[in-house]
Amino acid sequence: MTDVTTSPVHTDPMLDGEHERMSHIVLEGVKVSDEEFVSAGPSVAEGIVNGTPVKALCGKVWIPGRDPKRYPLCPTCKEIAESMGWKVPAG
Repeated sequence: MTDVTTSPVHTDPMLDGEHERMSHIVLEGVKVSDEEFVSAGPSVAEGIVNGTPVKALCGKVWIPGRDPKRYPLCPTCKEIAESMGWKVPAG
C-alpha cells in the first residue's frame, strides 16, 4: 500500500474572466548584494521576445504581449506588493 498525500486545491475566482483584463506585477528577481542578483524566473521582456510564460505575484501565468497600461492593476498583485513594502504606482 502506498501513502498518497494530496494538497487542497486553492481556487481564486479572480483568475478567470475579468482577471484576464488586468495588468499584473511580475517579480523578476531579488538583488542579494551589490554584485549578486538572483532570478525569480523569466523577465517580462524575455516573455515578450521569446514567448516565455511569466508568473505574477497573484499566481497568474501567461505570455505577456499586451500593453499593461491599458488595463487596471490586479488587486491581488497590488495587495501582495504593498504587504512587502513595495511602492506601487497609482492607476
